[in-house]
Amino acid sequence: MKSQNDYQKKRDFSKTKEPQGNSNSTNGKDPIFVIQKHDATNLHFDFRLEIDNTLKSWSVPKGPSTDPSVKRMAIPTEDHPMDYADFEGTIPKGQYGGGTVMIWDNGTFENIKKDKDSEPIDLKKAYKMGTLEVKLKGKKLKGGYALIKMKSGNMKGNWLLIKMDDEEADARRNPVSTENESVVTGRSMKEIANDENDEKEEE
Repeated sequence: MKSQNDYQKKRDFSKTKEPQGNSNSTNGKDPIFVIQKHDATNLHFDFRLEIDNTLKSWSVPKGPSTDPSVKRMAIPTEDHPMDYADFEGTIPKGQYGGGTVMIWDNGTFENIKKDKDSEPIDLKKAYKMGTLEVKLKGKKLKGGYALIKMKSGNMKGNWLLIKMDDEEADARRNPVSTENESVVTGRSMKEIANDENDEKEEE
């Protein structure tokens, strides 16, 4: 399991504006999620869920789908600190994950995973079991999503992100292609990168 220590070891905080992760406090309300569009070596989406005071994280190369028939690969990455949910900007070239980061979607979520007796399963336990079921309450994504860890085959250790078949499912939508602005600032990836370059020139 990749811990938050891995996050800190990979970064030089004298060069990147990413949060150091000194605070893992939560608001005590519903757990949060964030999906960050990240133009690094390859463009991908980072899917993060608050579990046990940290952001459990997966890299989703093709981004989340709203079509229940589509399975998206979700590659686990290191835990990120809670304050990373607010990070939008550019990671300098040469730094780990160098490139532009957008807060593509965010909100809270509800744990809807239940056992065979229809009793709720603790979020941390469900994560360790490798089967998460959550109801997202985001600005772009809503409704149930399942994250399932693959336990055999060539992709063992990776997860699948699948939209659950509920009232929010929509095979016609393709939000990763059509909804290209930050839910926090309304900026495009190009505008975020340009704003960072303007700040550097002013310095």
